[in-house]
Amino acid sequence: MSEKETNQAEVETTEATETAVETQTTEKAAPKVSEAQANPEKFLEEFNWHNYEEGIEQVDDKKLQEFEKLVSENFVDTLDDEVVEGLVIHITDRDAIIDINAKSEGVISLNEFRYNPNLKVGDKVEVLIDVREDANGQLVLSHRKARVIKAWDRVNNAHDTGEIVNGFVKCRTKGGMIVDVFGIEAFLPGSQIDVKPIRDYDQYVNKTMEFKVVKINHEFKNIVVSHKALIEADIEEQKKEIISQLEKGQVLEGVVKNITSYGVFIDLGGVDGLVHITDLSWSRINHPNEIVELDQKLNVVILDFDEDKSRIQLGLKQLSKHPWEALGDTIKVGDKVKGKVVVIADYGAFIEVEEGVEGLVHVSEMSWSTHLRSAQDFVKVGDEIEAVILTLDREDRKMSLGIKQLTPDPWTDITTKYPVGSKHTGIVRNFTNFGVFVELEEGIDGLIYISDLSWTKKIKHPSEFCNVGDNLDVLVLELDVEGRKLSLGHKQTTDNPWDKYETEFALGTTHKAEISEMVDKGATVEFNEDIVAFVPSRHLEMEDGKKLKKGDTAEFKIIEFNKEFKRVVASHTAIFKEEEMANVKAAVAKAEASAAEAKPTLGDANDALQALKDKMDGKK
Repeated sequence: MSEKETNQAEVETTEATETAVETQTTEKAAPKVSEAQANPEKFLEEFNWHNYEEGIEQVDDKKLQEFEKLVSENFVDTLDDEVVEGLVIHITDRDAIIDINAKSEGVISLNEFRYNPNLKVGDKVEVLIDVREDANGQLVLSHRKARVIKAWDRVNNAHDTGEIVNGFVKCRTKGGMIVDVFGIEAFLPGSQIDVKPIRDYDQYVNKTMEFKVVKINHEFKNIVVSHKALIEADIEEQKKEIISQLEKGQVLEGVVKNITSYGVFIDLGGVDGLVHITDLSWSRINHPNEIVELDQKLNVVILDFDEDKSRIQLGLKQLSKHPWEALGDTIKVGDKVKGKVVVIADYGAFIEVEEGVEGLVHVSEMSWSTHLRSAQDFVKVGDEIEAVILTLDREDRKMSLGIKQLTPDPWTDITTKYPVGSKHTGIVRNFTNFGVFVELEEGIDGLIYISDLSWTKKIKHPSEFCNVGDNLDVLVLELDVEGRKLSLGHKQTTDNPWDKYETEFALGTTHKAEISEMVDKGATVEFNEDIVAFVPSRHLEMEDGKKLKKGDTAEFKIIEFNKEFKRVVASHTAIFKEEEMANVKAAVAKAEASAAEAKPTLGDANDALQALKDKMDGKK
């Protein structure tokens, strides 16, 4: 039995003795009838035989009530779900003895006070009754559990009221930090550490910081805290003050907060503004990091903002004088300038002649050639080139440049170098549906019409005759100096074989050949690689009345030869039908006489020839 229990028993015994003495004294002084004597039946019915048998004396109800009142005022109710405050009355090597005003003192292991190495006798601590009494009758308490319960109460209260709490950053974890708040581990997301991106998380480890409890998951006992929320609250106040004072043209100091490919975000002290990449420098740049770096302090000017001033457009280059304004008066049209190619487009290249001052070299000003090509064929970005100023507009800040003007115009002495009738060799540059462009030299291009490519071949498209890049012999046919046009011919570099064929395949001459193809209304016969003659159906008839067919070899007599239209008509039947041949000659002579007499147009001549052909075919 503990010391407290012993003392309590002594008090109870003394009080019981005093009560008995009092009763005896009273009986001696004034004898009276007891309740048992007055009403024996009731006494026997209510008599506690168990207490009588156990030898327990009866205590007056009034005394019991006084005792219960004394206990309630001086001792705590040892429930196991209630946190109470205790007093450290003794500390051993392993435990701390805690008085919580119960029947006995409690014991707590010193391991639960590792966070508080300065614990001493007389300190008040919060405890939770872990085990009411152990095997030795000792009250077992828990300070750790009490801290957790109290901590959860404080965390919940901080979440509900928005109270700012202190926390100790213990370590890094995936996506953020672990923070000790009231002895409970809470999660601090990386995005909630600061308003600006954090590049070094380790700088916050082992630091005590202020936080706001932003989320609690009671089911999984998870707590999320934020330090950023406190900063944002302060920034919001600063932001309102700054925004109210913003004006266009105002110059402010800011810090580079973030760099993107399209611009730079500047922190103006709680308000963010954007400097677009085109407003960073008067010169062209590929990326903003060529001009600024993170956390750099710089002055910027307010260019514009929306009605609620939530989007602020800033400028950096506007703080310096425009390069066009600083451009010297000595520079003028016709001057030669040097610069660097900064941008290339299909239509030309932009040359930076001074910082922030650019001129355009159109692709047509890169070469004297009238055959336009892409600017990439002449220059590339980063090239240092020389050019001539063609136009200069200081008000509109525009300048056009030329490269070809640095070399003589090849058309100045074109009549001497390329007179009509002269032969040359050129390079096939490109095709059109109607001809081929041939470059004789840089800046001198000429056109060969499709009809001037070959004396004998029927060409539908120039690509059937040659390829781009081929060397081609040409003859200058026409020259237009003012229009810078050169008409060339390829077939004219060789003799016209039809001049020879006109004699070889004259009317009435006989040639042996094979029927190569059967075509509509007749057949074709190849006399050589250039001459393909047409044989009408009625002229395929042999002397025995049968007709020639594909693959048959026979003799054919030329009954028509037209050098201009490259038309040859032959007949096998005319060989043994002289009369038929005579009729044909008469018809041809008559047609030629009529043509000479009436001087018909080309269309009329074609109609006459067609009529003759129809007659020979037996249509009329």
